[in-house]
Amino acid sequence: MKLGAFSVSLNVKDLKASKQFYEKIGFSVFAGEMERNYLIMKNGNALIGLFQGMFDKNILTFNPGWDENANALDSFEDVRDIQKKFKSKGLSLTSEADESSSGPASITLIDPDENPILIDQHV
Repeated sequence: MKLGAFSVSLNVKDLKASKQFYEKIGFSVFAGEMERNYLIMKNGNALIGLFQGMFDKNILTFNPGWDENANALDSFEDVRDIQKKFKSKGLSLTSEADESSSGPASITLIDPDENPILIDQHV
């Protein structure tokens, strides 16, 4: 099962301070907007999302259909297929995609240590 590009979405207290910190260790702004309280930072293939006031916990994020540069892939496993596989393995989802839809959709689940996982398809 291929989940897509991986990133960590961090709940930050001060977006400006976090941006400056991650720039000092080699990350640069890849996407997002300070005015909208989020930035996506990149260092090689590593992606970190910085989100101020958008959610309570850090989130492991996967993006089916995208590579680490947010380029659409020609071939990928659709989030609805991933959802079916998760359910067939007995995993409990905290949010589900409409299986009759197509295109962008997302699902969420929680790991045994209560870490949220977001499978977020944009294409």
